[in-house]
Amino acid sequence: MLDLGKLKAIDIHTHAEEPCGCHADDGYDDLQSAMAKYFGAPWSHPPTIPETAAHYREQNIGAVIFPVDSERETGYRRYKNEEVAELAAQYDDVLIPFASIDPHKGKIGAREARRLVEHYGVQGFKFHPTLQGFYPNDRMAYTLYEAIAETGKPTLFHTGQTGVGSGMRGGNGMRLKFSNPMYIDDVAVDFPDMPIILAHPSFPWQEEALSVAQHKPNVYIDLSGWSPKYFPPILVRYANSILKKKVLFGSDWPMITPERWLADFEKIDVKDDVRPLILKDNAARLLGLDTAA
Repeated sequence: MLDLGKLKAIDIHTHAEEPCGCHADDGYDDLQSAMAKYFGAPWSHPPTIPETAAHYREQNIGAVIFPVDSERETGYRRYKNEEVAELAAQYDDVLIPFASIDPHKGKIGAREARRLVEHYGVQGFKFHPTLQGFYPNDRMAYTLYEAIAETGKPTLFHTGQTGVGSGMRGGNGMRLKFSNPMYIDDVAVDFPDMPIILAHPSFPWQEEALSVAQHKPNVYIDLSGWSPKYFPPILVRYANSILKKKVLFGSDWPMITPERWLADFEKIDVKDDVRPLILKDNAARLLGLDTAA
């Protein structure tokens, strides 16, 4: 179990990867190689969950970790949520499991969400509209949202363009339009008690993301996928002021290491009293860790 007093930060955005290069025939390894080149990541195959846990333990940082279920849209084989949750449970001093379910699965997905929370200790759900090929406000997805909302767990939505598929032929078939954060405004209206995290500085829709987070009490922003030195000034300004309790540290591991992100974060103009909120306190409150026994 996480010991908040010992952790210097909570990374709200890390990716779970399988323990072998087992995607030779579905294109996933090619995508990972292209992303590693884009981000300058220092590995040939992404770190496994045990390797991730060891790295975060060494850094004294807690981490939310999740797979992405994009099998239907991309053909990339799914990393089973149950396996991710079971592995995360072995390293619960640093890892917090989220799950990912393609919203096209409807009632089957809704049953899975309830089961994952009840029996596997899943603490939230990750959506990637670009990889999963859907608009977040498509009513098709609402059956799954309703089940998640019943559990009280947060949702995390990829927004904007962070480099996934960048430079690949046809952008690897990924349509950026699905990840405009303004579509999530509808979700925040229709599920006002479900916490929603807008992942990443939402290039090219940063102001849209800020407006949604400012307007809807249940919407937060994570800062993953970008080095802080590239943050738009308006994002830093909002993080320092009206959104200081709604902005969360995220790295996008393994593409960006937490220590690299934190080193760059030290160099930007964030107020001293705001830094601990972004690095740990806001995530602890959102995840209910500050009230855990």
